[in-house]
Amino acid sequence: MVTVGEQGCAVLLDYGAVVLFNLEPVEKTAFLTELSSVVSESFANPETEEVEVHLNVVQSERVKEGKIFLHEFSIERLQIVADILAKSVVLSHYETSIATVFDQIEPFAASLQRENRSRSQSRELLRQLGTTLLVQHKIVGRVEIIDKPELLWESPQLENLYLRLEDEYEIRERHNALERKLELISQTAQTVLEFMQHSSSQRVEWYVVILILVEILLSLYDIIFKR
Repeated sequence: MVTVGEQGCAVLLDYGAVVLFNLEPVEKTAFLTELSSVVSESFANPETEEVEVHLNVVQSERVKEGKIFLHEFSIERLQIVADILAKSVVLSHYETSIATVFDQIEPFAASLQRENRSRSQSRELLRQLGTTLLVQHKIVGRVEIIDKPELLWESPQLENLYLRLEDEYEIRERHNALERKLELISQTAQTVLEFMQHSSSQRVEWYVVILILVEILLSLYDIIFKR
């Protein structure tokens, strides 16, 4: 967490998400511009999400009507909020990218029943599937979507807040849905590989048959015309 602007702050996540608190538009623009110089492979249209965070020392900490209510604006509480919001935008980003691949899977699956399949299309789909499968590594290995932050080990009293936010943003449900889609994509990728290998095997078999036929014809030619 770093101080930004007059009264704002930002939480920087090592997997590339940034959560900003209480920044004026000018301060936000200036900070993100400064940050861009140390960011690699940034997205042209990054996923964003906004929520109001209010101070309420009387009632329990919760999410109500799309607003987050906290007992105090402590560093630990803001870090918990930042952790959930960052995971939410990461899920949104990958949900969008995987949806695009899903749109391409259906027509390809239908083409498996036809003879006029395009190998170039198969290769392109396989390339995209391979790229998409990297999502699984990122959300499990780097983002650790369903893992609780280490902060809760030091501040176990904040676990209820974390669980309420996690439930409100449906982090686990969305993660599980994403996992199911990734599994289907993985199965599709395997089918594509098997199809391409089968097609290659068929071509090799035909080449062998042709070579045998040529050899037989040459032998017959020698027998008939060179006696």
